[in-house]
Amino acid sequence: MTNCTVCSNTMEVCFTAEVLNKYQVQYEYCETCGFLRAHEPYWLEEAYTNAIANADTGLVARNIAITNKLVGVLYWVLKETGENHYLDAAGGYGMLTRIMRDFGFDFYWHDPYCTNILALGFEYSSAIGSCNVVTAMEVLEHVTDPVAFIKEMFSFSGANSLVFTTELYEGEPPKPDAWWYYSFSTGQHIGFFQRRTLVVIAQKLGLYFASANGIHVLTKTPINECLLSIVTGRIGSRLAPFWIRKRLNSKMMTDHYLMLNKINNDKIDT
Repeated sequence: MTNCTVCSNTMEVCFTAEVLNKYQVQYEYCETCGFLRAHEPYWLEEAYTNAIANADTGLVARNIAITNKLVGVLYWVLKETGENHYLDAAGGYGMLTRIMRDFGFDFYWHDPYCTNILALGFEYSSAIGSCNVVTAMEVLEHVTDPVAFIKEMFSFSGANSLVFTTELYEGEPPKPDAWWYYSFSTGQHIGFFQRRTLVVIAQKLGLYFASANGIHVLTKTPINECLLSIVTGRIGSRLAPFWIRKRLNSKMMTDHYLMLNKINNDKIDT
């Protein structure tokens, strides 16, 4: 038996599953907060031979769907109109950062485990200053200690809010063959949450929590969960991109000229 990293109570083994098609791994469940995790994930280095799993064929569609919701969350729920800095933590190839900059939000990228391909030149550093909001999309299921990760992201970015996604389950842990999100064959998903797990995390960190339509928010000040539900819903997430594009100045062309100037300056320096 081990202790839960979320609420410190005892966890019990609830099932065993085959990971990476060769390792028999025990999964532990905390009845107190609902956190479910793989026991001692020693295979992670092997699982991350490629930071983005080859089987992740939904990467592009998921980024588009998330940004359609995220722009409304930032603009209407968190009252962000583009004047501040924003950070995408564990930003992968940089797709979300690039799309959000195209909308007009001054987003930056950070990911020590992946190569930035699509948002080159917009890597985050402390010299940029604090970011009002940090995002962590499809990240929490990859970390061994979600509480420590969230604390680190708030400290690292100086943010007031964390917007993130991770699939939630209800009731008892799903059977190994009954939930695709386990992703045993890739070995990268090691932690799984219920809504009540995230509520406990918020309480532990002295934050407010709200969730709707797959978007979860931890903030230092309370937000309107009803409004969050509207802007992330089917209609709200379709209207938000059109509405907000007209009200913010896209950084697509200014970033283009910024990168051209950088290229020209680099040529002069050499």
